Amino acid sequence: MPGRPSASRRTLLRGVALTPVAGLGAAACSPGDAGPARPTAPVELGDEKEVAPGSATLYRDHNVVVSRDGDGSLKAYSTICTHARCPINKLKGTTLVCPCHGSEFDARTGEVLQAPATAPLKELPVRSENGRIVAGPDA
Repeated sequence: MPGRPSASRRTLLRGVALTPVAGLGAAACSPGDAGPARPTAPVELGDEKEVAPGSATLYRDHNVVVSRDGDGSLKAYSTICTHARCPINKLKGTTLVCPCHGSEFDARTGEVLQAPATAPLKELPVRSENGRIVAGPDA
């Protein structure tokens, strides 16, 4: 085309070299990497003392966060983001931060604090048994 410069060899090679790198970011957050959205059977998470009143503890290996109210009661939520099903791996205080698109959730209520997610996290049954936290179906 007249008046329109063609891409240089260097520009084309740079674009080709960067393409696989860009693809890795998308793969890291694909829904298939998340595993189950919540435990499919009761799972022992840890010592009950790991969750102090007013705080939350993230159990990355099980995609679960557990919080404790001031009265001592426990709540548990799936840590699979409701926006793109990415596993949430960061807990700042009682705020869960999704690494894929920046959605934030309250670990005590499961509620969305920052978009793009619009739906709250899924609540899970949770109980204390012999000083251990157990979450999941029939917990």
